[in-house]
Amino acid sequence: MEEIKDGNVVEGARARGSGSQTVYSTLRQDILAMARAPGSPLDEVTLAEHFGMSRTPVREALLRLASEGLVTTLPNRSTIVAVIDFSTLPTYFEALTLMYRVTTRGAAQKSGKAGMDMIHRRQREFTEAVAAQDAFAMIEANREFHVAIAERAGNGYYTSFFARLLDEGRRILRLYYSTFDDRLPRQYVDEHEDMIRAIVSGDVERADELATAHAAQIVHQIQEYVSRAYGNAVSMPRL
Repeated sequence: MEEIKDGNVVEGARARGSGSQTVYSTLRQDILAMARAPGSPLDEVTLAEHFGMSRTPVREALLRLASEGLVTTLPNRSTIVAVIDFSTLPTYFEALTLMYRVTTRGAAQKSGKAGMDMIHRRQREFTEAVAAQDAFAMIEANREFHVAIAERAGNGYYTSFFARLLDEGRRILRLYYSTFDDRLPRQYVDEHEDMIRAIVSGDVERADELATAHAAQIVHQIQEYVSRAYGNAVSMPRL
């Protein structure tokens, strides 16, 4: 049993927290990599047996995944991997594009070096992930790069909303990278570099132009993928 004695956490508490983190990290990566298909069941008992632990850390992990929109609890209390509703893509991409633009513009409007070290750091991580053809790392680094730009812009509401959109779109981004067989062209690293240069130089209009183009090519690539995979083109917003 875990407990706290004299302000110290005993070994049992550390083990349970570690168990929940292990389940969360493993399931999250499986879901993002599409190793667990949208709509597939996530049974607590089966998962507990698979991971060799009690149902409590499994339940905690599923709650965390639900908060990220990666799993869904049905009315009968069963849990499944969240489905991807392609019918919502037009409105999703409309919102995502707006956040690309407003945060990149906002970052360019700021003077000084505040936040730039983190932006450069996240870009290095993204560049390394692209070179390694590590789709999971690309997804995480891309998310953190754009959040770092939003944080420099300084509007907490925009940052929170943008982060949520990026989180919701992780599997869409996984599909996007799969269209390149995870061999993402250098062009997409260069687009990030161009954004950084526009931000550093304070060129607001150029930052807006680059963010719009960055979003547009993602929208186009996903539209092409959905059309090929499902035989039905999805109407996307005009950018």
